[in-house]
Amino acid sequence: MRRANVVNEEVKQIGTVENLTGAMESVSSTRVAKVKSRVELSKEFFDYLWQLYSSIRVDPRTRITNRDDGKNGKSLFVIISAEAGLSGDIDLRLIETMLKDYDETNTDIIVLGTHGANQLKQRGIPFIRFFQIPESESYLDVTPVMDAIEPYSKVAIYYEEYVSLGVQGIKKIDLISSIAQMSMESSGNQRVITPQDTIFEPSLDEIADIMESAMLRLAFSQAILESGLAQDASRFNAMAAAKERAWELLNYYKLEYHRSKRSESDRRSREVMVGLKKKKHSKDHKR
Repeated sequence: MRRANVVNEEVKQIGTVENLTGAMESVSSTRVAKVKSRVELSKEFFDYLWQLYSSIRVDPRTRITNRDDGKNGKSLFVIISAEAGLSGDIDLRLIETMLKDYDETNTDIIVLGTHGANQLKQRGIPFIRFFQIPESESYLDVTPVMDAIEPYSKVAIYYEEYVSLGVQGIKKIDLISSIAQMSMESSGNQRVITPQDTIFEPSLDEIADIMESAMLRLAFSQAILESGLAQDASRFNAMAAAKERAWELLNYYKLEYHRSKRSESDRRSREVMVGLKKKKHSKDHKR
């Protein structure tokens, strides 16, 4: 059995781990609430912007998807991962989902988040660009990423989806065709404003271009927010599990500590008793 002072040092260390995981669990919970609110606001704004766009479009089939092949016809995969670890296995599941669709001969990869980039490097999977996740409490500047995406006509985004605090999934969307599909589905439900009955300054095409660019950026920003929300929820779950494990270990080592203390106390008592017996025996022998 280990000495009590050795066990006591481990009790202190595990107690520190329990306190740290508890603090990180609390931080993750706060971030989940904050980011969830931003995601909901972003969705509301996108819906409002979509209603305006739906009213002014002329023919959605010639708009957003009207791009040349660019980049020699290659597709682009954009992976939105976490900047750091401590978020469970969600980034690992993200990479595995992407690899099921990946064809290295005609697919380029752009990765957001240091953790995802490290996962790809470990697997020997090349990517053409890396970006850190934009950090802002009020505005996400996705301009550098959108500039890198712009030459591609096929863009698939893989990101982590918040289902609930206890469940996070992996989602894939086609950034360009998904918005065009929305246009198709609602084409009969919105009143179309045309140059024949409205004066546009600048031109209708220029206004549509601006709104389409804004919607693409907003859809991408929304994916980043959703991914961040899922990562915070996953981190909350990981820290909650780690805290529970630390608590279990703490109780186990406390029990071991008390056993060691009793064992050491019993040993000292036996040593004292043996010493007294030897002393008494020595006195009796002298007599």
